[in-house]
Amino acid sequence: MADLFSKKCIIGMVHCPALPGTKNYDGNMQNVIDRAVADAKTLSDAGVDALIVENFNDYPMTNYLQLEQVAALAAVAQAVKEVISIPMGIDAAFTDTKASIAIAVATGADFIRIPVFVDTVVTADGIAFPAAGEAIRYRRMLGAEHIQFLADIQTKHTHMVSKDVTIEESAELAEESGADAIIVTGQHTGQATPVDVIEKVRKVSKLPVLVGSGFSVKNAEEQLKIIDGAIVGSAFKEGGIISNPVEFEKTKAVMDKVNEIRAKL
Repeated sequence: MADLFSKKCIIGMVHCPALPGTKNYDGNMQNVIDRAVADAKTLSDAGVDALIVENFNDYPMTNYLQLEQVAALAAVAQAVKEVISIPMGIDAAFTDTKASIAIAVATGADFIRIPVFVDTVVTADGIAFPAAGEAIRYRRMLGAEHIQFLADIQTKHTHMVSKDVTIEESAELAEESGADAIIVTGQHTGQATPVDVIEKVRKVSKLPVLVGSGFSVKNAEEQLKIIDGAIVGSAFKEGGIISNPVEFEKTKAVMDKVNEIRAKL
């Protein structure tokens, strides 16, 4: 993973269709697996450096997954793992860090995304508390220190309980608490991460800094000068619509631009 960050990594999103037990589940688990596997293959074939498997469509989202969601997400991740050779991460959305770690251990994933690592935030499901301490202990208990933590700070779709906490303070605390990389985002999915926010985090942290929303061909050159990588969803989708399948041509266009910029840096 360290080598991944050194080359300005692009991490593509495998957004699973709704899983069992959630409002929009279509009753066919094989459809869920087939769609996720197809998106993973497309991302890999188009040249992304890694990918994350996430239960993005489990609306309305809760802070913790139900057992049937955990089992289904593990099944999907295992199927994806079998068809790719690039690193894979897990995000049990919205904030089920223990589920992410458990699934990563079961499927041989390389890292997890932790949306709420050191902050206390308000989500659509109520207040979410920092997961850092529990995550460190649970990873150690499972003997899985090789699984890296990509930690969001003041993440999208949430509101900080205390408006007095600066982004710099969150970044410093994330590093002190054991994050392997820091993720900064815009306010919502698809919204570009403000450059000034990235720069503030860069000034106070030695960790790799990734953007977690709004990366695209249009802002790739500006952002790749100051970030170590990007987690990309919307820019790879048909019509730019997050719920649509990954489109090879759109993904390849972004990766061609990224590789062009990498060659100049």
